[in-house]
Parts: sequence; C-alpha cells; structure tokens
Amino acid sequence: MLFNSFQFLIFFIVVTIAYFSIPHKRRWILLLVASYIFYMAWSPVLIILLVFSTFINYVAGIRIYSADKKGRLDLKKRYLTICLLINFGMLFIFKYLVFINETLMNIFLSLGIGYPIPEFSVVLPMGISFYTFQASAYTIDVYRGKIKPLKHYGKFSLFISFFPQLVAGPIERSENLIPQFFKRHYPDFQRTVLGLKIMLWGYFKKVVIADRVAVAVNTIFNSCESYSGLYYVLASILFTFQIYCDFSGYSDIAIGSAKIMGFNLMRNFDRPFFALRVKEFWRRWHISLSTWFTDYVYIPLGGNRVSKLKHYRNLMCTFLLSGLWHGSAWTFVIWGGIHGLYLVVGDMTLNFRDRIKKKLHIENSITLKGFEMVFTFCLVSYAFIFFRANTIGDALLITGNLFEGFTTWFNPQYLYEVFTNMGLNIYELILVIVAIAVMLISEALFGRDMHTDIVKKPALVEVLFYSLIAIFVFTTGVYYNAGEFIYFQF
Repeated sequence: MLFNSFQFLIFFIVVTIAYFSIPHKRRWILLLVASYIFYMAWSPVLIILLVFSTFINYVAGIRIYSADKKGRLDLKKRYLTICLLINFGMLFIFKYLVFINETLMNIFLSLGIGYPIPEFSVVLPMGISFYTFQASAYTIDVYRGKIKPLKHYGKFSLFISFFPQLVAGPIERSENLIPQFFKRHYPDFQRTVLGLKIMLWGYFKKVVIADRVAVAVNTIFNSCESYSGLYYVLASILFTFQIYCDFSGYSDIAIGSAKIMGFNLMRNFDRPFFALRVKEFWRRWHISLSTWFTDYVYIPLGGNRVSKLKHYRNLMCTFLLSGLWHGSAWTFVIWGGIHGLYLVVGDMTLNFRDRIKKKLHIENSITLKGFEMVFTFCLVSYAFIFFRANTIGDALLITGNLFEGFTTWFNPQYLYEVFTNMGLNIYELILVIVAIAVMLISEALFGRDMHTDIVKKPALVEVLFYSLIAIFVFTTGVYYNAGEFIYFQF
C-alpha cells in the first residue's frame, strides 16, 4: 500500500476516525490490526516473518532482563547472542544469500572452476532491514540496562509494526515510541493541521519532484552506454535530489500521519544539502539509521576514543556496513566505502584546513561557506553514482567520462539537445527546476522546524506558501503509474 496512492488515503482516514472513536484501552488493537493489514497489502504470507521477529525479540527481552536480575551474565549474553543471530540470520537469508551465491559463482567461474550451486532467487520482504534494526536495537538496549522489557505483548507487536514507519522508517527507538502507546490521545485541531502540513510537504517532494526526476535519471542510468559527459553530470545531480525527495518525502508523510493520531516520530532529515562537510551531511541525512550505526556499531568498535588508525578503521567498517545495509550489491558497498574515505580524509586534513582558514581570515566568510556547501553536495552526488548505477561497470563508465566533451557544454545548441534528450520535455524540466528551487529556498528561509516556525511569519506568508505547495501537488504531481519509494527495496 503506497503512501502516494488513493488506497492509502482512504485507509488512513478510516483508521484515524476509528482510532479516536473507540475507547483508549482498545486503540492498540486497532492500530496493530491496521498495521498488519497495511503490511499484508504487499504480500500476506510475509507477515509471518514480521510476527516471528516480534516474538523472538519479545521473548529475548524478557529472558535477558530475568537473567540480569538473577546475576546470570553468561545467560544474559547467550540470550542476546541467540536473538541477534536469528534477527540477522533472517536478514542474511532473505537479503544477502542470493548476493553471496552470485559472488561466489563469479569467483569460481573466473578461476575456471565449476560451481555446484545454481542461481536462485529469494523474495525480499518489504521493510525487513528497518524492522530488524528496530527490533535489534530494543533487545540490545534491554541487554545494556537502558530500558526495561515491555511485558505487554500486543503493544510490543505494535512497536515493531506501527504502520506509518514500518517499511521505510524512521527506525524508531523504544524509549521514544513505546511510551506513546500508553498515552491517551485526543483529537486536536492544531496538531491535525500540523500533521497535514508535514504530509503535504512530503507529497510535494515525492510526487512533484522525485517521481518526475526519476524519468530523467532512469533514462540515463539504465542506458548509460548511450550517453556521456554532461548527461552523466546532470543525471547524478538529479538522482541526489530524487533520492532525497523520495526518502525524506516518505519520512514526512510517515511523521505527519503519525502526528495526526498523536504520535511523535523522530526527525529523519535535517536539510542535508546545507551541510558544509560530509561529516555534517551524515548528521542531517537518514538520521535514524546514522544514529543506529553510531550507537550499535561505531561506538562499540571504540568510536574515536582509540588510536587514530583504529578510529579510521571504525569509520570504514561502519560505512561499509551501512553500504551493505542499503543493498545486496557491491555498488552499495563501494558507495559506503567512498563515504568512509570522505570522513577519514576529512579528519586527517581538518587541522590543516582550519589553519589555512585562520591564516586567510576567512573562517566566517559567507563565500567560503557557500563553496563548502556546493563542494559537499558534489562529493555526495559523486558517491551516489555508485548507489544508483546498475553495475560496477556502469558506475566506472559514468565516473570515467563525467567531463567528456567539456568544451561543448557551453554551446546553446548542445545544451538544448541535452535538456530535451533526458526523457523530460522543456515544460517538465522547468517544472522540476522551479520545484527544487522552491524546496531549497523554503528550507533555507523557514529553518529546520519549518512547519512550526512558519507560523511566526505573517499569516499571509503561511497561507500563500501552503497554497502554492497544494497547487503543485494537485496539478503537477505524478499520479499515473505511481512510483514506489526507493527505500522499499532496503
């Protein structure tokens, strides 16, 4: 059930009305049933995995806490180990087994050795990476003594499967979401209006920008051997905007719909294109995943409280795993590795760069900040080539020919040819450029909490802004062949 579908809107309206119409003590039942229906809209049989994951982590949490109270640290660690082996074992089987088999097959074939296991396929359950990470974080937090296990099995099931954020996040933490299932929520006009504003903004990013930009991106990346130079540069830049608008659009719709019912989900994006360096970018991009890897991978490895060499090892391991989390292909691993290298090089050169800025007296230069912002965007866009490319070969072809024919880029006739051969007509191209400009200017003017801060502006500004966004959504949104959200594949 796609957020950008009429089916979801009807589903959400019915669930919300029913939620506020029944007694508080039964609302969790409604939400749990609704969440399972929402998930089963894709594949009813795969609900078995979600229910199984819920059961395993519920039991593990209880057992770990009980062992801890008895002072049985060995038993406590054993329960955690078994639980995590099951969690990530399922993730491995359904997401990485085919990838490992294909990799081994290619290695054997390259060595001229027969490989005994034939090719096979496995259905990837929707959102398995998200709910596996959310469930694992809960169990690890119980093990660390950070939280007590939830004894209410129904509400724990709801924590794992809450439909707004089930299949593509944000990856919620138990200390934030679980207590909200025990609170009594009442209909609230101002909260509903705020939730609708956030949802509208999410739809603007998804159906106006992401789904239209996808046409140009797919045209180039799916037939990259037919293009070169400027086509690659534009496609890479457009994909950066596509994936941001697609994923942050999903997060906004999830956050807005949950807010209407009274639930506060964590922020997942914070204007990442205003980051001045890649390290800052990762504080603003997919925040729920970044903090997950920080808390459960990077810090346990030692973080930055170790020698420089081990610190860089920790960064690389964290980002390589992050790349692998995103997809079962070497292109994603390389993408993660590139970002790891960015952070390592950034840390190695930080003091030198700071000394140069101080010596030139440009620490607070607006021009410098603008350059750093654009440079960071370029680094991120370059890495995204590997994220989007269908194969490593395609990625190398694109990166090796990015500036081919550079001298012709400023020829008006050539520019017109490029702009009209990317799958979009001139009207659509202008629409995309205007929509992206509206998004960036809005994020700059209204700040990180734009939907609450905008009320501080004159009322006319707020009315005109949301009217403009609504016009964009209802008159220029892509609704034919509505596209799935990119992160559904993860």
